[in-house]
Amino acid sequence: MTSTTTFEKPRASAQTRSNVALSINGQRYELTLDNRTTLLDALREHLNLTGSKKGCDHGQCGACTVNINGERVNACLTLAVMHEDDEITTIEGVGDVEHLDPMQQAFIDNDAFQCGYCTPGQICSAKATLDEIRAGIPSHVTQELTGPIEVSDEEIRERMSGNLCRCGAYANILKAIKQVAEERA
Repeated sequence: MTSTTTFEKPRASAQTRSNVALSINGQRYELTLDNRTTLLDALREHLNLTGSKKGCDHGQCGACTVNINGERVNACLTLAVMHEDDEITTIEGVGDVEHLDPMQQAFIDNDAFQCGYCTPGQICSAKATLDEIRAGIPSHVTQELTGPIEVSDEEIRERMSGNLCRCGAYANILKAIKQVAEERA
């Protein structure tokens, strides 16, 4: 006995593209994008903001980390159309050659990179790490949930665990983040 199953072709939705206004590094951009376009692809392919890197494209390496409304986000895992009117900061908005952000300078001072591929995501994540600690947002390893959170090696490592460095510059990345934390204190 032979069984035949017939599948209907899914109907295309009436709207596969959307107009979206994105606020990136203090500048407004208006784009018409396929609704499935990730924020990372919108940044890199449509706006030529190539500082955020496409590493794994699965949210596992952190090379694409950007800050959205003050929180770090893997840009490869979120759709651009979801971020209308959000404040998005990429590495291009952190600082430039003429005016380095303290975190960028600390990465240079501490030789906290080798190939540099992960560095933009590391810096965006490191800035968010210190902001989270300053705001009193606990992590999995936070010992004391009341009062200020100590900027410890363990606390930084836990918060930065979503950013991988294939070159293994972790010890110097830790030193760079601690340098900025000490300068802020």
